[in-house]
Amino acid sequence: MSHAAESRAAAPNTAGAAQSRQLARDRPWVMRTYAGHSTPAQSNALYRRNLAKGQTGLSVAFDLPTQTGYDPDAVLAAGEVGKVGVPIAHVGDVEALFDRIPLARTNTSMTINATAMWLLALYQVAAERQGADIRELAGTTQNDIVKEYLSRGTYVFPPGPSLRLTTDLIAYAVRALPKWNPINICSYHLQEAGADPVQEIAYALSTAIAVLDAVRDSGQVPQGEFDHVVERISFFVNAGVRFVEELCKMRAFTELWDEITRERYGVTDPMKRRFRYGVQVNSLGLTEAQPENNVARIMLEMLAVTLAKGARARAVQLPAWNEALGLPRPWDQQWSLRMQQVLAFESDLLEYGDLFAGSHEVEAKTAQLAAAARAEIARVQKMGGVVAAVESGYLKSRLVANHAARRARIESGEQIVIGVNAYTETEPSPLIADLDAAIQTVDPGVEQHAISAVARWRASRDAAAADAALARLTADAADPAVNLMPATLDCARAGVTTGEWAGALRAVFGEFRAPTGIGADAPTASASSQLVALREYVRETSRERGRRLRILVGKPGLDGHSNGAEQIAVRARDAGFEVVYQGIRLTPAQIAAAAIAEDVHCVGLSVLSGSHLRLVPDVIERLRAAGVTDVPVVVGGIIPDADAKALKELGVAEVFTPKDYDMTESLTRIVDLIRAC
Repeated sequence: MSHAAESRAAAPNTAGAAQSRQLARDRPWVMRTYAGHSTPAQSNALYRRNLAKGQTGLSVAFDLPTQTGYDPDAVLAAGEVGKVGVPIAHVGDVEALFDRIPLARTNTSMTINATAMWLLALYQVAAERQGADIRELAGTTQNDIVKEYLSRGTYVFPPGPSLRLTTDLIAYAVRALPKWNPINICSYHLQEAGADPVQEIAYALSTAIAVLDAVRDSGQVPQGEFDHVVERISFFVNAGVRFVEELCKMRAFTELWDEITRERYGVTDPMKRRFRYGVQVNSLGLTEAQPENNVARIMLEMLAVTLAKGARARAVQLPAWNEALGLPRPWDQQWSLRMQQVLAFESDLLEYGDLFAGSHEVEAKTAQLAAAARAEIARVQKMGGVVAAVESGYLKSRLVANHAARRARIESGEQIVIGVNAYTETEPSPLIADLDAAIQTVDPGVEQHAISAVARWRASRDAAAADAALARLTADAADPAVNLMPATLDCARAGVTTGEWAGALRAVFGEFRAPTGIGADAPTASASSQLVALREYVRETSRERGRRLRILVGKPGLDGHSNGAEQIAVRARDAGFEVVYQGIRLTPAQIAAAAIAEDVHCVGLSVLSGSHLRLVPDVIERLRAAGVTDVPVVVGGIIPDADAKALKELGVAEVFTPKDYDMTESLTRIVDLIRAC
C-alpha cells in the first residue's frame, strides 16, 4: 500500500471511513500468487488469468535449472525442467513469459538469487523490446544469496563472488532502474529451515548489513547518494501461526531497521528508513493430514502481517491449501487470492490506525524480541559478519538445531498440530477424494520440449555475437573492479543462454558446497522411550551384520530444500546409524557410486521438487547394474499416492511423505527393511 493511502486509510470510523473503504478497494497491498510451471507460454496464460481475477502483481517461480544456472539439456537438469517453476533459458523465453503483459505497468517479483543479475538483464531487454522506458520498471529481484547457503540451496558460486554479483546488481539498479527493488532480503526460508523469530530477525538484518557494507565499500555509489540504496532495500519475511509473536516480530523488525539505517548508515530521512517488506505466509506448518485445516492457518498468518498498520506488509502472497500434497492448481491459487481480497475489500481492516499501539503485552513482547535480536546480530558481527558465519557453519548448525527441537516437540506432543498429532479423527475430505486430481501435474514432455527449443535457439542466433558477449563477461569477471551488469546485458541481447552465462562465471569464480549443519555438534534428540528402543534395535541389527548400520541420505538433482534430509540424518545418527550425507545437488550416478563405495545398508533419497519419478529409478538402475540388489532404497518427499505406487513397482522399498512426521518410527521401519534383505 502507498503511504499516502495508508495514512488516509488510518482515519477513525467517521466520515473518512467511506473514503478509506474506497481506497482499500482501489489499492490495498500488492496481491500476488507465486506461480510458474511447465513452459513460458503456459505460465503466461496462468499470469493473465490471475491478473484478470484481480491479482495486482506477479510473482514468478523459476524452475531449479534456471535458479542454479543450467540449461534444460544439462545433466543436472534431468527431471527438474518446469517442475517447481518456469524454465527460462534466454531472452526469447522471457518475451514469451510476459507476452501481452506490459512490463512498464506491471509490478513483478522474481524469486531468483544466484542468477538474479542474469534474470534482471533478460527482463530489462524484454521490456526494451516492448518499447518500455526501463526507468518505469517496478518490481523486485530477490537477490539474497546468504539464505541460499542456509535453506533453499540454489547457490552456485562461493560467498565472495556471490556478494559481488549482489553488489553490482544493486549499484546498477539504483542508477538505471529507480523503481526497482534490487534485493529482497529473505528471512522467509530461514523460518522454514528452523529459525525462531529472534534468529529470523537477526540473520536477515545481518545479511542487510553485509550487503549495504559491500555496496558502500565498493565505491560504486557516491556517499551522498547512499540513502537511495538504503531506501531500495526490501525484505521478504515469513509469518507463522503464532499470531501475537509474529505480529510483534514485525514490529521489532521495523524498529531495528530504523535503528540500523539511522545509526550505522546515517540516513536522516525517516521515509528512506522505512522497513519495506512483502510476506509469504508459512509453508512449513502446512499439513498433508487434514489439509483443509491449512486454510485457517493461512488466514491467521495473513492477519499477523496485515492487521497492524504500524508494521503492515506492502505485498502479500499466500500458499495454497494443498501445497503439502503437490503442485497447486490454478483454482487453488485463486482461493488464496480470494482470501486476500475478502480481508482487504469486505472487512474494515484499512479504516483504522494501529489497533495494537499502546498494548502492554505487544510492546513487552516486541521489546523482548528486539533485545534478543540485537544480541544475536552483535554475535554475528563479532564473528566477522554474516558471510563468515555462513562459512564457519555457525548459522546452519543453529538452524538445524532449532528445526530438530521443533520436530521433537511435535513428536512428543508438546507442540500440537491439529490433524497430525492431535484430533486426528476425521471425516473423509471431499477436497482430496480424488487426490490425483487435487494437484497440478507437469507433462513429462515439457523437458524434451525445452531441450529441443534451446537447441533451436542456439542454432538460430548470431554465434559470433554470443561468443563475443561471453568473452567480455569472462574478462570482466576476472577484474573485481568492473561491474558485471553491462556485460550481462550484452549477453542477454546477444542470445546467450542461462547455462552459458553461469558457466562463464563458474570458470572464473568456481563453485561452492555449503556446510550441512549435521556435524558432531549437531543437536541430539531427547532420549524418549521410542528412541531408546530404536537405539537398541540398531545395536542388535549391527551386531548381527557384524558392523555398524550405515545409511546414505542423498539429495538427487537440483532440489536444495534439504531440511528434511538433514533432520533424518541427525536423527539416524542419534539412533546409532553411521550416516553418509554429502549435501545437495548430486547426480544419480554420484549417489549410486557413493552407496557402493561406502557399502551402505540403506539408501534414503529426499526429493521435494517433483522429480522423483525420473531421478529415483535412475539411482535404482545404477545400483542394480553394479550388482547391488540387497540394499533397500527408500524415498521421502511430497509424493502423491499414485507416484508412490509407481515407485514401489520400480523397486523402492518404502515411501515417506509429510504425514510420516515421527522420524523415530520411520527409522524403525527402515531397520525392519534392512533386516528383511
